[in-house]
Amino acid sequence: MGSSVLGTPVASVIFVVIIGLSLVCLYQARPLLARLVMRPYAVARGQMLDTVITSGFVHGDLSHLIFNAFTFFFFAFPMERFLGSTRFLVLYISGLVLSSLCSVVKHRDNPQYATLGASGAISAVLFAYVIYFPGSKLIIFPLPIPIPAILFAVVYVAYSWWAGKNQQGHINHDAHLCGALSGLLFVLLSDPGAYLAFTDKF
Repeated sequence: MGSSVLGTPVASVIFVVIIGLSLVCLYQARPLLARLVMRPYAVARGQMLDTVITSGFVHGDLSHLIFNAFTFFFFAFPMERFLGSTRFLVLYISGLVLSSLCSVVKHRDNPQYATLGASGAISAVLFAYVIYFPGSKLIIFPLPIPIPAILFAVVYVAYSWWAGKNQQGHINHDAHLCGALSGLLFVLLSDPGAYLAFTDKF
């Protein structure tokens, strides 16, 4: 990762834990994966409350993990350098918790529903990044042209909405939307002037 991790202790630890724990659960410890996923029905009844957090560190399959790890890598590390470790941690954890609670509210009466993945927290980081750096661009392999970060964010949410409507399983694509809103809310509450700067760039 080179210089990307310099000055980013929180993002570095989260990145390693997400990848390591997800791979262990997927290929070595499926019972642990079942314990770490969040079941809104149980949480709404005061049970397995820790899974509001633990579910954000495991993933349902390898493609799910790679997609989230890719997004985390390109946005979380620069956001921690920009915000500082404490504010970044608040952003990340609040995104994780609020997106999980959205799922609890939506699925609280469905005992069969379970969810996992870092999508909500990563969405919070992504949309906070877009507010601060709306003009930034990134190159996504194999596309040879730079893509504006704000366009990537819109595609990310659009994909999340589509996937939430058309896919089954443990991956909670709806959490992307709640996470995105929590990132926008974090910036509004902690640095409202950033929105003025954002509008000035358009």
